[in-house]
Amino acid sequence: MTTTKRSNFGATLRTTILLASLTGLLVVIGALIGGPQMALVFLGIALAFNLGAYWFSDKLALTMSRAKPVEESEAPRLYQIVRELTTRADLPMPRLYMIPQDQPNAFATGRNPKHAAVAVTRGITRLLSEDELRGVLAHELAHVRHRDILITSVASAIGGAITYLGYMLLFFGGDDDESPLGLVASLALVILAPIAATIIQLAISRQREFSADATGAEICGNPESLASALLRLEEGAKAMPMEVNQAAEPLYIVKPFSGGGIASLFSTHPPIEERVRRLREMRPALV
Repeated sequence: MTTTKRSNFGATLRTTILLASLTGLLVVIGALIGGPQMALVFLGIALAFNLGAYWFSDKLALTMSRAKPVEESEAPRLYQIVRELTTRADLPMPRLYMIPQDQPNAFATGRNPKHAAVAVTRGITRLLSEDELRGVLAHELAHVRHRDILITSVASAIGGAITYLGYMLLFFGGDDDESPLGLVASLALVILAPIAATIIQLAISRQREFSADATGAEICGNPESLASALLRLEEGAKAMPMEVNQAAEPLYIVKPFSGGGIASLFSTHPPIEERVRRLREMRPALV
């Protein structure tokens, strides 16, 4: 089996597991609320969502981040860099989007390389040098090459849906703790939010970020470009909070939210220091 076929199979398998997990969770919730009949209703909802998550997860990710399409006339340097990198990586040209946020950050989404999109924040185009921006964009194209973008987008959509479901149950459950719905509503925020976070954590491994860093360094030809960019992005993320749906966090090249201590143990992103160390160890091999 070729590397491309193995990558495609792995992405399909991980996506199937995610969607099956969502289906099972919704069916169980339906059964708790209204027995077998409600379980069937929630099964229908889950199947409809599964179909939508596969085909429209990229649109959901872009919407959650408030990204807007950007034309070449508006960002000629961005288009030039991406066009050069896609040629080096033998990838189709992705759609490009701009996120109206001052925090420097970026992500890629889409169900496959032919339907990929790369979104960058307004802040990243202002903060980074051209070499650093090239490193970041190469990292995102590495996710496209590895077919990470489907699983990441679907995981983010699932996390958002489960969290929303918790709030919906809380709203409709009201204050009646004696009713089954009230009981589920009371437990929703305690149980469903961690489940959403766990699903994302299991789907988006830290190793995938390390792999995208390494491949991105090869695509752009200079590991130091990405290493330097990561350090500046981390500083920018700490200095400028980002307004974005928390379910979309795994999409970004660096965490858009600050958090350390115990919270860092459950982060979908590996430590920046470790990423930079690995990239700088690659320099002799690529020089």
